[in-house]
Amino acid sequence: MEVAILSLHWVYLLFIILIIGFMVFRRDTTLLCIVGIFVLGILSTHSLSQSVSGVFNSFIYAIKELMGTILIISVIVSMSKVLSRTGINEAMISPFARFIRTPALAFWIIGGLMMVISFFFWPSPAVALMGAVLLPVALRVGLPALGVAVAMNLFGHGIALSGDFVIQGAPKLTADAAGIPVGSVIEASVPLVIVMGVVTTVTAYWMMRRDMKSGKLTARTGLSAAQVDPPVREGSESSLSPSGRVLFAILIPVLFIADVAAMFLLKLQGGDATALVGGTALFIMLAISMAAHKQRGLEKSADYLVEGLQFGIKIFGPVIPIAAFFYLGDSAFIDIFGKVLPAGSNGLVNDLGVALAHAVPINKTVGAVTLTTVGAITGLDGSGFSGISLAGSIAKLFSAAIGSGIATLTALGQIAAIWVGGGTLIPWALIPAAAICGVDPFEVARRNLKPVVIGLVVTTIVAIFLL
Repeated sequence: MEVAILSLHWVYLLFIILIIGFMVFRRDTTLLCIVGIFVLGILSTHSLSQSVSGVFNSFIYAIKELMGTILIISVIVSMSKVLSRTGINEAMISPFARFIRTPALAFWIIGGLMMVISFFFWPSPAVALMGAVLLPVALRVGLPALGVAVAMNLFGHGIALSGDFVIQGAPKLTADAAGIPVGSVIEASVPLVIVMGVVTTVTAYWMMRRDMKSGKLTARTGLSAAQVDPPVREGSESSLSPSGRVLFAILIPVLFIADVAAMFLLKLQGGDATALVGGTALFIMLAISMAAHKQRGLEKSADYLVEGLQFGIKIFGPVIPIAAFFYLGDSAFIDIFGKVLPAGSNGLVNDLGVALAHAVPINKTVGAVTLTTVGAITGLDGSGFSGISLAGSIAKLFSAAIGSGIATLTALGQIAAIWVGGGTLIPWALIPAAAICGVDPFEVARRNLKPVVIGLVVTTIVAIFLL
């Protein structure tokens, strides 16, 4: 049954185009999204009060959908804070320092550890966890501070964050916007994440070695991570003994490995997997706080939790209005404004996709290139997360026109958005790694540009064959 395309559909499409335009010019899209929700409400209900209420209700809808993601990241950051301030992070990472004997080993070991840790702790906290121990070792064996920043950046903010297989914050956003299960996005993203990661890191390493041999890149002194988030030593606020640090340093990886095993054995995905990781991180944070701070353990536990929640709200505050708008492209429209869409409609995005298929010769190549472009554009705000709902929505639109490939297109848009905006190309998103290493974030961005662009091109080509 063919659905009529109404003014409502065209207005929704117009606001999508405007949002992309605002992102290209690096302007905030919050007001535009709010206006878009209001205008859609007016057109669908012809009621001023319902339209105004719809804006607020759309925010509530988005917050409900995102609450699990916000909480898991907040709890992870809370745990990372207590690990850093009690020195447990040093005990966790220091055994690997003995294997770093050459610049090549430094690049790949630091990168590999950053990736693994970022899967569980998120990249920004992982930078602080690793910097205190591994940066001085890398500098001592001849890897420039810029090389350390690039390694941490590409493996953490690139590979780990774009896949986000454990915490599942990114695939949750894109899957919801595309109207598919989180597991489908994760499964489709695995080969693309691998291709993007291998191409980008190998290219970056080859360019770094070339410049080191030619003398363009030399060792530079980096900042200590203690300047960013100093660990608390014995005799100060924390009284955790060295043996206690070692015990927790062993116990924490064991617990998270057990979580991963449970995910596979019990087939946990999406919210269930997130809840398992979040609950584990919360209990770890509480146990360390009580062990380290003794009589002040109760108060310090609350302090760490508040710090984490503040971080989560700061990160996802700009995401909520954008997500609220793009959720309207699917079933959220009926929940917020009622059954006002034409008979036979499958949602604004699906309707537009079907119409697009009849009007324009859309194929797999056009779809893949468009999703990579849209994802990269949404990353220009330096967040990586704020616009990936758009990527999911566009993936749904194009897959409806192509007739298949929604999961692959969604994963491709997610990867492009996070590699560009999550902390590898946008200078202000590179600040954590750059500050730890004492290098200019703009220099890190320039160093990452060619590898990331080459990686996106190759990954897009692979995606075309996977569609």
